[in-house]
Amino acid sequence: MSAVRTVVRTVVRVGRDFVAGEFRALDGDAICVRDPSDGSTIVWSATPVLAHIELAVRAAQCAQVHWARRSMEERATVLRRYAEAASKRVDAIADCIAREMGKLRSEALLEAKLIAEKVAITLEEHSMSRVRGYEVAVHASRVGVCSFRPHGVMAVLGPFNFPAHLPNGQFVPALLAGNAIVFKPSEKAPGAAEILAECFVEAGLPAGLFNVVQGGADVARALTAHDAIDGILFTGSFQVGRAILEANLDRPGRIIALEMGGSNAAIVWGDCDLRQAVYECARAAFATTGQRCTCTRRIILDERIATRFIKAFCQVASSTLVGPAFGTDPAFMGPLVSEAAAEAFLREQERLARCGGRVLLEGTRLERAGYFVTPSVVEVDRFTREDDRETFAPLVRIATVSTLDDAIAQANASDYGLAASVFTKSDDVWQDCIARVRAGCINRNTGTAGASSRLPFGGLGKSGNHRPAAAFALDFCAFPVASMIEQSSDALLPAGMRAEERWFA
Repeated sequence: MSAVRTVVRTVVRVGRDFVAGEFRALDGDAICVRDPSDGSTIVWSATPVLAHIELAVRAAQCAQVHWARRSMEERATVLRRYAEAASKRVDAIADCIAREMGKLRSEALLEAKLIAEKVAITLEEHSMSRVRGYEVAVHASRVGVCSFRPHGVMAVLGPFNFPAHLPNGQFVPALLAGNAIVFKPSEKAPGAAEILAECFVEAGLPAGLFNVVQGGADVARALTAHDAIDGILFTGSFQVGRAILEANLDRPGRIIALEMGGSNAAIVWGDCDLRQAVYECARAAFATTGQRCTCTRRIILDERIATRFIKAFCQVASSTLVGPAFGTDPAFMGPLVSEAAAEAFLREQERLARCGGRVLLEGTRLERAGYFVTPSVVEVDRFTREDDRETFAPLVRIATVSTLDDAIAQANASDYGLAASVFTKSDDVWQDCIARVRAGCINRNTGTAGASSRLPFGGLGKSGNHRPAAAFALDFCAFPVASMIEQSSDALLPAGMRAEERWFA
């Protein structure tokens, strides 16, 4: 069913780059962001300027040298002021996110509040200790020292689904470690980056340390190919992550941290709390309208409870309320981010049906303006690696198994490996799953969607390259330097060499 079409309305905001401490207006409409809740209002527009990349990188290079010489505590003080500035702007950040990508205003507000929380967590001891130097005794007069140095200029490429929280979780630890940032937000949700730049200005961050360059794929390619970039921190699709790696094959010394989504499985075993499993699987499958990299895409059911689970799950899914980002009625799902996303959702549902999937709950377009869809549940015979794919929408597949070995095998039947959940009361089942399921985040009796910033966050296979973020983000923001320091002047000439005192006269 096609969405209602309306006339395009006026642009709300002209985009800006932030380069060397100054905002630069991007007049034009090469990129237009429409409000997903009505599909008509252009809320942000800009024509990117490729020349700003060079200016931003050079400004970052100059500023980073001086920033790296500051103590960790001095850098932390500036970040605390940034957190205070962000806390004062939570409503503006939330409004921007909700308007640009369609996230429910209540959920966008939670994201906005995470900005300051991430700073506080990064400054906790469990995080800071990961890049704190140490000394060891080598022998009586020689000391071994491990110190940490920043990489230099880091390019951060952000996603649309968490346009403030996820990139913030990368550039906060990067700045703390002494790096400078050139940030390219997603062109689908670019505005929050400009507000974060305002926060850094208020915090007194030296000019050039944080830069924003707006644009699409051409800007991303130019930025990540720039010779003066020392690291790339990316969140997005596998296809783009692969392109970044391919473009940097001749730069093995450039740190690249990739977070690239998932086809996340939930194993629901026969001894579980059925109500808990249904609630959590539904929440994790349809959170943010299925537009989280940790959303549950595949549910693997023990045959002993399959009938009861499917009945309850489909009823919960079918009663999920859908509404606009700024709606007054309660809702759990907002719109998808774009018309293309809505069409891709329906095409995938149709493909699964053609391939033998049984559509238990049909996802449809709502008869209203905007990119609204309803949840989809499709039953399949089993999950295979060949047919696995990530669908960034509220579509979940279900398969039934008779053995735990088969459940684990099907959970692993994916090229992705970000998140998984296991619903069971049995410690033995849990231990078997956590030892054998291939994923970077494995939860027990809670859904795949949602993570703690006090834990590592990353995946295997097409989900990441073993550079977990969150609590481990500082690991890829600095590199260790080993030094041996001799404290005496009693060096001995080794056997086979000779010296005469007159040589030193």
